[in-house]
Amino acid sequence: MKFIRISLVSLIIGALIGLALGVNIGREKPLLSNPFNKESLVDRAKQLGHETLEQTVQQGGKALEKAGQALQDKAK
Repeated sequence: MKFIRISLVSLIIGALIGLALGVNIGREKPLLSNPFNKESLVDRAKQLGHETLEQTVQQGGKALEKAGQALQDKAK
């Protein structure tokens, strides 16, 4: 009887921990962060804007690099 109770408690604790980790994975947050923390719309918009700007700068840098290389090849 003691073994069944220990197994059941372990199963319940494991399920709760797995649920919290699964929520964090689904929200693309660090695993050990608070899964019940609500992120405001303003914070999400700032994060999305930052990611968009970062991608734009990287793509612009690559395009500038290609244009410079083309000019160097043309000058030769």
